[in-house]
Amino acid sequence: MFLLSVAMIWAVACVTPGPNTLLIMRYALTAPRQVAILGACGTITGTLCWGLAGWLGINALFQAAPFAYLALKIVGGAYLVWLGVKIFMDVRKARQRAELDAVRPDISLKTAYRMGLATNLANPKTALFVASLFAATMPAGTPFLYGLAAIAVMITVSTIYYTVLIGLITHRRVAAAYLKAKKKIDLGVGMVFVGFGTRLLLSHR
Repeated sequence: MFLLSVAMIWAVACVTPGPNTLLIMRYALTAPRQVAILGACGTITGTLCWGLAGWLGINALFQAAPFAYLALKIVGGAYLVWLGVKIFMDVRKARQRAELDAVRPDISLKTAYRMGLATNLANPKTALFVASLFAATMPAGTPFLYGLAAIAVMITVSTIYYTVLIGLITHRRVAAAYLKAKKKIDLGVGMVFVGFGTRLLLSHR
């Protein structure tokens, strides 16, 4: 039952709009499908990292050394704000373009993977969420393999989610609809990134 609980909680976390989802959606709409897939792989690698960190007790580390969380929070928040500003700059450069092929950014697969990973790792609150998830679903003394199984479930759910998301977003009709509202969508994505980053920088926890 605890694995089912982990799957349900993590599924809700995945579908909740956030920087990770928005980054993959933007890649899926403006770049070749391989770029979106590698970006998703980077995000899933970040999930693996946070899952291991949460299971191994990074929450306890943050409590014992608050400066570590503060440093990670500042770096992560600043990165998200920078990413949002970069999107605003891309919108400005892409103004007046009408064809999907014309607005595709030159993004290497390595860069896409790195951006997906960095965007996921930029939010240290994910580690606290994962730690809380484990605390809520697994009592003290739970076998170590159960934790690894929970992480495997998180990765599986994330993989399914991003596979479905990329499959839907790369559909021709969806791409055509995106073209009609590209500027507004990109501005909205940029605002979300800046908002997430600013909120993270200003939050007390």
